[in-house]
Amino acid sequence: MSLKDLYPIDTPDHHDVMNRFATRFDWRFDDGRQSLLGLYEKGKRKQWNAVERIDWSLELDPENPQQLPPQVLPINDAPCFLKLSPARQIEVRRNHQAWTNSQFLHGEQGALLCAAKIVQSVPDLDSKFYAATQVMDEARHVEAYKNLMHKFGIAWPMSKPLQSLLDQVLEDERWDMTYLGMQVVIEGLALAAFAWCAIRHKTRWPSR
Repeated sequence: MSLKDLYPIDTPDHHDVMNRFATRFDWRFDDGRQSLLGLYEKGKRKQWNAVERIDWSLELDPENPQQLPPQVLPINDAPCFLKLSPARQIEVRRNHQAWTNSQFLHGEQGALLCAAKIVQSVPDLDSKFYAATQVMDEARHVEAYKNLMHKFGIAWPMSKPLQSLLDQVLEDERWDMTYLGMQVVIEGLALAAFAWCAIRHKTRWPSR
């Protein structure tokens, strides 16, 4: 089943980002920098399989798929939310978790496209090798989040701000700006979101 079938709102099948950048062949085939080649070797040795590493047969709680405390929801104490029936509150929490993880999924696909672009345009062969391991890593992230959203039973399209950010990163002709946008901005936002959830969870539930 297509993940698009789980979107509660009408969404196009795809989104195109038009760009122009040089694809670079490196005819030197030199030994390269050991620091980058070392990362490339580690990437080859430490491959993991998203299908085998995670037990996808486990069922999620339909009311709280991630088992998060109520306080993680930003509007948890808002009067408008408190007026809702318990069933509607559960629906809002479930959709909030689904929306958040959907944005992680879309961000990972954006990082996948960025890494693939860097392989094409970065000038040095050792950098291409290292970027290629990132392509595979981001592909696994997309695969894992896609499977997770199927377990949720609901998913959301990419938000307009995230789409705008990814468009700008991918449209830039400079490979180093794409790399900067991928590592600092896109991945940074994801880490910040994870940290925010972890801090709120630890603050409200210190014994867990």
